[in-house]
Amino acid sequence: MDFSDTPEEAAYREKVRTWLRANAPKRPEGAEGAHLRRRDFAEVMEEAQAWQAKKAAAGFAAITKPKEWGGAGGSTVEDVIFTEEEQALGIKYGVFSIGIGMMVPTILAYADEETKSRLVPPTIRGEKLWSQLFSEPGAGSDLGAVRCRATRSGDSWVVTGQKVWNSNAHLADYGLLLTRTDFDTPKHRGMTMFWIDMKNQPGLEVRQLHQISGASDFNECHFDSFVVPDSQRLGAVGDGWKVAMTTLMNERVAVGEQRGPDWPVLLELARRIPAGKERVLDDAAFRERLADIYVRAEGVKLTRSRVLTALSRGQQPGPQMSIGKLVLASLAQEMSSEAIDMCDQFGIIDDPAMAPLSAAYQQTLLLAPGFRIAGGTDEILRNIIAERVLGLPAEARVDKDIAFRDIPTGARR
Repeated sequence: MDFSDTPEEAAYREKVRTWLRANAPKRPEGAEGAHLRRRDFAEVMEEAQAWQAKKAAAGFAAITKPKEWGGAGGSTVEDVIFTEEEQALGIKYGVFSIGIGMMVPTILAYADEETKSRLVPPTIRGEKLWSQLFSEPGAGSDLGAVRCRATRSGDSWVVTGQKVWNSNAHLADYGLLLTRTDFDTPKHRGMTMFWIDMKNQPGLEVRQLHQISGASDFNECHFDSFVVPDSQRLGAVGDGWKVAMTTLMNERVAVGEQRGPDWPVLLELARRIPAGKERVLDDAAFRERLADIYVRAEGVKLTRSRVLTALSRGQQPGPQMSIGKLVLASLAQEMSSEAIDMCDQFGIIDDPAMAPLSAAYQQTLLLAPGFRIAGGTDEILRNIIAERVLGLPAEARVDKDIAFRDIPTGARR
């Protein structure tokens, strides 16, 4: 397989590099590794929005999206090239990955023209932020168990229930809301999707959750007679699962990326840190572990290339992206643990001014459990890979054809 650029791709890459050299935000002096350290979205909103607007004006935001909606109408390969060059400079805010990577494809697939015009261009320019309102206390990995109820009332729907683990909800302008509209059909057939306005709306309370990393990017959202116009419905009534699958397939493209410092950073750190009279890198056991990390990371890279090839042909992202997400989430945890171990007793220091790489590995270790839940738990992803990639027999599902209200729960409705 040849992964080198074609002449056209090489020319586009040079165009991107030239623009980035002239426009990329400068890293502060003396902030070694600061670009690798995860910060609260609230901390980076102003600079992230400024950067997104600059990219949009130059045609480098949402490269694959149609020009009429604010994208560049470019190819998937061009999008990959820009992302590679951008990340090589340490630029990765992540603030708009939900809106542009997951919500825009869903809006473009299911919304009417007026809604697309209203929502998509400002999202691509970084003016509007989105949150995904899917998971609930009793419906995370089993998303078909959603109980947040939407009841028809004339030309509107009244929503009552709770969502949780909603990234950015405290900052979001809009949300994609999955609800239960029919309790008398099997669980995957009785859901309906809406987009909602989340700013100062009666009946919606957003509560930030304090995370072990010190961040508060996750939230829980409580709906109490929250009114949504039927004009904000996406897809047919009862078709919410189908709409959600569009979002989730695109989500796994986004979450199937490297989280935290990659293996070359770990290698360089091992070269610098002493271990007795030698370096950590001189330890054969460490080199064996690093080799295993490298092999898995490269395997994901090649699998991702296969998926990107499919995307470049206009195909929808498939279940193969579950492989990347499953492997990279655990690799982030493993690499950060290795890095902290090699620092010995100093590994517990989480002060960016004192720890190597501005404590990027310490932050990654604390955030890693969340990586292994977001976009599907390890167990769910293994089932997807087994059934949809390897073609193994499906897991027995005893609740498949039962009316949702008849499925046994701790609290019967």
